[in-house]
Amino acid sequence: MVIKVYGSMFSFATLRVLLCLAEKDIDFELITVDLASEEHKKPHMLALNPFGQVPAFEDGDLKLFESRAIARCISLTYAGKGTDLINSDPKKAAVEDVWLEVGAHKFDPAVGTLVWELCMKRFLFGQNGDEDIVNEEEKKLVSMLDVYEARLSESKYLGGDSFSLADLSHMPIIKFLMGTEVKRVFEARPHVNAWVADMLARPSCVKVFGVPAY
Repeated sequence: MVIKVYGSMFSFATLRVLLCLAEKDIDFELITVDLASEEHKKPHMLALNPFGQVPAFEDGDLKLFESRAIARCISLTYAGKGTDLINSDPKKAAVEDVWLEVGAHKFDPAVGTLVWELCMKRFLFGQNGDEDIVNEEEKKLVSMLDVYEARLSESKYLGGDSFSLADLSHMPIIKFLMGTEVKRVFEARPHVNAWVADMLARPSCVKVFGVPAY
């Protein structure tokens, strides 16, 4: 039975799951949810995710929501396929988990408003972002990327020498930002810039981001 992902190509969380499936070389069916019409808040979607968010995930009789939990489940269930995304060494895996948590609780909240203003308003509603908000939020991005530059000066990837879920989880939101004016903030930091270039060149990224959003 094919894996089903209910979500949107405009959703970072959906893209995180699709990237994980692509890294593991697993076939799936994407069932597109119309965010602009708030389909994710309707009863048939609330039955899959009671918080009215995407993605929702089905693998046989297993039903999940929350993208990082889904990605971890995929990585463990299909450990023998594709890219190893969780290190088998517990200490190295713990470092990966640290940066997975940093991404969830520090990076995404710090840059989420930027993506909304610079990308999502235009994509979903045809509106321009608020310049004052963008300028203020860019300051948060600068401070955040200074931390990442320091970390990536010590290792090729966030968790160490191997690409992991910690890196993958950052890819969707970074991909959106790299198409905006704040791309220069990433490019100004050589280790961050190299990390981003490496990730965006991965076959999984090329495959997933090559799918039209509509």
